[in-house]
Amino acid sequence: MRVRVRLLLLRRLADAGLPVVAALATTLLVQALLPAATAVATAAVVSAMRREGEDPGALSHLATPLALLGAALLVNVALKALLRPLATLTKIRIDGAHRLRVARLAMGAGTIDTLEQPRTQDLLRQVTREPSVWLEKSISDGVLGQLRTVVQYLGLAATAAVLASFAWWLVLVLGVPAVAVRLLAIRRWRRHFRIWSAGLPDHRSAGYWTEVSTAPAEGKEVRVFGFADWLVGRQQRHVRTHLGPVWADDRRAGLGQWLPTVLMFVPLAAVYVIVARGVVNGAATVATEVAILTAAWSVYATLISLDDVVNVAGAAPVVEAYEELAERLGAVSRPAPAVLGPPVAASTGATAPPVLRFEKVVFRYPGADRPVLDGLDLEIRPGEWLAVVGLNGAGKSTLVKLLAGLYRPVAGRVTADGVDIHDPVAGGPAAWRRRLTVVFQDFVRYQLAAVDNVTFGAPGPVDAVALEKAVTRSGLAPVLERLPRGADTPLSRTRSGGVDLSGGQWQHVILARACYAVHTGARVLVLDEPTAHLDVRTESEVFDRLSGTRNGATTVLISHRLSTVRGADRIVLLADGVIAESGTHEELTAAGGRYARLFKIQADRFVQGYDDRLEGSTLDGESR
Repeated sequence: MRVRVRLLLLRRLADAGLPVVAALATTLLVQALLPAATAVATAAVVSAMRREGEDPGALSHLATPLALLGAALLVNVALKALLRPLATLTKIRIDGAHRLRVARLAMGAGTIDTLEQPRTQDLLRQVTREPSVWLEKSISDGVLGQLRTVVQYLGLAATAAVLASFAWWLVLVLGVPAVAVRLLAIRRWRRHFRIWSAGLPDHRSAGYWTEVSTAPAEGKEVRVFGFADWLVGRQQRHVRTHLGPVWADDRRAGLGQWLPTVLMFVPLAAVYVIVARGVVNGAATVATEVAILTAAWSVYATLISLDDVVNVAGAAPVVEAYEELAERLGAVSRPAPAVLGPPVAASTGATAPPVLRFEKVVFRYPGADRPVLDGLDLEIRPGEWLAVVGLNGAGKSTLVKLLAGLYRPVAGRVTADGVDIHDPVAGGPAAWRRRLTVVFQDFVRYQLAAVDNVTFGAPGPVDAVALEKAVTRSGLAPVLERLPRGADTPLSRTRSGGVDLSGGQWQHVILARACYAVHTGARVLVLDEPTAHLDVRTESEVFDRLSGTRNGATTVLISHRLSTVRGADRIVLLADGVIAESGTHEELTAAGGRYARLFKIQADRFVQGYDDRLEGSTLDGESR
């Protein structure tokens, strides 16, 4: 394994704090030195017993060695009791710091283009995974494993010194075979690691089918369609495909165990015989023999243990993935400090909305053949209600993400009052977003209380007045009245006392979140398909409330329903990456262009009774 990875693991010890690391390292070091100390103390006891046999009155010869041996044994017991809490505390701190570091790295990126790339997502899964099989280890497992390895080698050096004090050749006779046994064990383990890793796709597939066989939702179809036997057979096939080679390797390893056994037994037996003959011939004492035998066995016990090797190897992919992730996100994860102050609440006199411009903006998704936006020019006037329409794939949602600074244009720029929203001198996207709020088409449903879901629009102390206005303006009030604990009800059945909302009810929550941001100072409100889950009548009521209480903010509305944009100050139609048409509803329908044709098609479908909302379950579990 690369030395760099080992050094990176050791550097993570700093996350546990100096006092904890010092205590842990000292404990491990003393524990590693105990075999050598025990060998010396045991030899001293045997020597003292011999002297006492020659002089029965000389008890003082035995007292000190016995005290030292007893102290060594007691220290060993105490260290084992101390080691577990120290190791646990170290692991908690290291893993916690690692998760925090990854979260900051991911959330610190000013744009999301790199974050969305498949390779970045793979790295994020790697660095945040919870170990699910024996060969996967956490970052803290690797750190402790590397620390133990270093300390164990120090202890091994002390044991070798004890052996060398009796005869230098003992180190070679015992050390070389012990190293050979360790290398064989590591080689065998690496082969087993590769075999197991090669079967991971089948392991995950078996796990998936196991989950399906016990999940309530899938259980309905398993019983109705009667494919239980097929499911079990599929799961067992993946298990056998994965573990068949593993079991074969286990058998092969068992049959090959004779070689390391011989490598351990022959040198130990030879040393024991040589030392025993030396004792018989008077060239050595029994105490010497005891010390050598004790130290010799500790050499093998230290070198043949592979637990720390497994831990370091299992954590190495996490370290390497984090380093690559930091390299990919590091350049965009340290935004300049925002130079703008906190948003000023509208009720206390907020600043005017900015003039927004898309200036010759070109944007292409990675790997795409053609740009989504191709030289787009668009000005959004302060306080304007602007509607953006177009066919699917025209780039409406992309325009929203560019306006929010989540992507950088390939060419051109997006400006607010003439300043590029990505300009680091002005604070970059982080500062710009303090003046803007967005309702995304794929909005997030947080499993928290309703009030938390709403006030995420402006994190910080809750503004009760702004909250009340947001709830009323978004039409959320009737939904809250039906919740068992009102605004404090968790919006998930997985939470104690929680409930599930329908798609339409959630849409009211998300609109309230955006309205809360506007009432606490946001000057630009962007709505990307904000009412897709609502019926036409409810949607009309929501937009009437929104248009009547703009609070001076600029509103940008993306909608596939052209009936909802009729009241906009201006409508622009996106096509072929540019603004194809622009004007009021009356102007565009009178022009008889693309907008007029799309509006007529939708109007005819509405007359025929077509309902294009997305369905979901209500609080009562009924379909809407």
